[in-house]
Amino acid sequence: MPDGMSVAEPVAMNVARRSRAWSRDAVLLLALALLPTTLGGFWVYGIGVCMANAMAVLSVSFLLRYGGEVSIGHSFFLALGAYTVAILERQAGVSVAIGLPVAALAGVLLGLGFAWPSRKLSGIYLAVATMALALAVPELILQLGPVAGGYEGLYVAKAPLPGIPLDLQRYYLPLVVLAMAVVLLRRFRHSRQGLALLTARDHPRAAEAFGFSRGFARLAAFAISAGIAAIAGALLAFSASTVSPNSYTLWTAIYLLVGSVISLSGLGLVAALVGGAFITLVPQLLAAWGDWVPILYGFALLVVVILGDRPAETLTKLRGRIGGGRHG
Repeated sequence: MPDGMSVAEPVAMNVARRSRAWSRDAVLLLALALLPTTLGGFWVYGIGVCMANAMAVLSVSFLLRYGGEVSIGHSFFLALGAYTVAILERQAGVSVAIGLPVAALAGVLLGLGFAWPSRKLSGIYLAVATMALALAVPELILQLGPVAGGYEGLYVAKAPLPGIPLDLQRYYLPLVVLAMAVVLLRRFRHSRQGLALLTARDHPRAAEAFGFSRGFARLAAFAISAGIAAIAGALLAFSASTVSPNSYTLWTAIYLLVGSVISLSGLGLVAALVGGAFITLVPQLLAAWGDWVPILYGFALLVVVILGDRPAETLTKLRGRIGGGRHG
């Protein structure tokens, strides 16, 4: 602690920082809530999809932050959530209001189902294992046959609330769920469970001394992350109105990972929206680049490996070294 600073001052600074973050998010949410009154239908649709993608970025960032691991297979859980909502609507006639919690539960259970046998893997080995999930997604969907709509996919068109235009519901549902997720994740950061996951990630022996193993922490982090990804998939299916196998490929998983790094693996509203905007806009902007696209994303994955599981801290250290070298 610096000389002349009382014990209470760091606490007060932390409280003030949190208060500013809450205020910033509240202003941003208010602006997003008012946008449909001033923008046309195309923008309302695009921003709705962006907010659904922001949830997907949060799922990958959560795993990076709390599990210290990289996943190249979260498109699997994204597809799980999307097709859960679409199939429930087609087969049972229920809306996304019912499909969303079912998708979240399915994501958590299948996340545990994948994480348990791979609990001893870490680093690049776990990343390759998750990549197998992403590679299998399109074929798994096609194996479901007519239930999943085959190559053509399914439509999601049932409104969860009567009397409100469907296009506005496709916008506001992702906004409300994203806002709730950001609030819950911020509270989770300061909860006993959140601190236990962070302790297990950074100080596994200390965590085990308190009866919380790193293996259990990684299982919990992966399950929660998979649940968030499934919710994102459900929101994406509703906001985009369609699901198809071509929407959930290995490239989708890479987009998610790079989007998380672009947002510095942040779990706040601004970071999530930055990552969501990247996923929504960049594929369209790069469509004309042809053969350069794999090269660009290969470079992006190299950046992911260099920055590790805490890109913000890594960039801060790098900036300090560069600044120190110049002064030297």
